[in-house]
Amino acid sequence: MAPYHIRKYRESDRKWVVGLLSRGMAEHVPATFQQLLKLPRTLILLLGGPLTLLLVSGSWLLVLVFSLSLFPALWFLARKPWNMFVDMTLHTDMSDITKSYLSERGSCFWVAESREKVVGMVGALPVDDPTLMEKRLQLFHLFVDTEHRRQGIAKALVRTVLQFARDQGYSEVVLDTSTIQLSAMALYESMGFQRTGQFFFCIWARLVAVPSVHFIYHLPSAQAGGL
Repeated sequence: MAPYHIRKYRESDRKWVVGLLSRGMAEHVPATFQQLLKLPRTLILLLGGPLTLLLVSGSWLLVLVFSLSLFPALWFLARKPWNMFVDMTLHTDMSDITKSYLSERGSCFWVAESREKVVGMVGALPVDDPTLMEKRLQLFHLFVDTEHRRQGIAKALVRTVLQFARDQGYSEVVLDTSTIQLSAMALYESMGFQRTGQFFFCIWARLVAVPSVHFIYHLPSAQAGGL
């Protein structure tokens, strides 16, 4: 197990964190594709489409072309929500990480470094909602490089966010993750986060039936030593 330490983001880390984001999202494509293949509407398309085409056209060649083109189309569909998320992120909060996360006292962005390489990251921003009764912090972009998982890095990054939230006077920490990310959901629940609902972050996620799950962690002052 290689040693690591967690520190605040520096501009020289940008290529590393963008790489983590892109690779992390790409990891979800195969599982999304497998789930897409199991959907009733996909099964109807896979089985009924060629049969209907054969009955209408009488051409086995058209059936073959249709069948061969269907799987690349479904793979494209499985990739679309994750590619869209990366593109959206790189044009919003991660377009300028220093400005988005490190210019105000109540937000921050950390990286986990091992042997002079960034192998993990996480960010935190205050939730801007005047209707909230509690001061709330949102956790963003928890990623750990595949070669450095199962070393406690993800848990350490989450604990860093929770401690930051406590130090800054927040009452709650929230986050969103997808149902495809089973290990992430298990991690959050093992650390005391509770599910509060789910939603689709874009139309493409709805098409592939991959909802996002909203989690919340309560930080009452009475549990100040509970990390």
